[in-house]
Amino acid sequence: MPAVSDPTATVTEIDGRRLRLTHLDRVLYPQTGWTKAAALRYYALVAPWLLPHLAGRPASFLRFPAGVDGQRFWAKNVPGGAPDWLTTLDVTHREGELRQVVVADLPTLLWAANLGALELHVPQWQHTPAEHDRLIIDLDPGPGTTLVDCCAVALLARRELRADGLTAWPKTSGGKGLHLLVPLRPAPERVATDYARQLAARLRAAHPELVVDRMDKSLRTGRVFVDWSQNSSAKTTAAPYSLRAGPRPGVSAPLTWTEVAACRSPDDLAYTPERVAARESDPMAGLTDPANLGEL
Repeated sequence: MPAVSDPTATVTEIDGRRLRLTHLDRVLYPQTGWTKAAALRYYALVAPWLLPHLAGRPASFLRFPAGVDGQRFWAKNVPGGAPDWLTTLDVTHREGELRQVVVADLPTLLWAANLGALELHVPQWQHTPAEHDRLIIDLDPGPGTTLVDCCAVALLARRELRADGLTAWPKTSGGKGLHLLVPLRPAPERVATDYARQLAARLRAAHPELVVDRMDKSLRTGRVFVDWSQNSSAKTTAAPYSLRAGPRPGVSAPLTWTEVAACRSPDDLAYTPERVAARESDPMAGLTDPANLGEL
């Protein structure tokens, strides 16, 4: 079959790297008409804030080549035909060793977005899974609860973390939940996971009417699940500023604690890409400051 030309394709040079951006008019979110060009523009605008949160971390891409209503698939291995200037990292998974992309710069970010990688997911470690440099507290609302309840639990968790000498930065999951990220001096996976599990148990013991820390879904009605298991070296979560798939364009948006405390409706924290890109600074910038590293 002859190759089909793309009249919307454009060849550009970004930071000395040549990129061919294709199908720019493709609609990725049919409900709103949001296009691939809009996704590329969003990632270019937030790149100065996003890239520090991706540094040194092997990326897992959730790709939507035809948009959110089409086929979706995870991409971890470096694809064939990828440019030779990509930064990569060899990572051992249960299925074997994979060579994954580290999104180290703007050209790599736009290369990935051009492939339809709407969502960018990373682990809680840099360079090696043996040492975690970040703790995640994943707050997932059960039936009958909302993001507002997650905010209430986040404030309780923040108080517990502070008592242990740890500082947390909040962000939306981009869906119904909330994530708290804590920068750490490198610690083994077991230590990070054990601490997260103990924190979840403390919150459940102090607030059993609001918090559940067990995986059993039958226990989650009317409560927020504190998912400590996300600290496994094998797991990844949406990176700060990652787009999220859904009926409308969403973002895993960093928040201020003032926003968390003031939340009275899930709509208060329903950040669109445009709303995020219009910010003047990154509320989560302190997460990557070595001065804020905590000790487990």
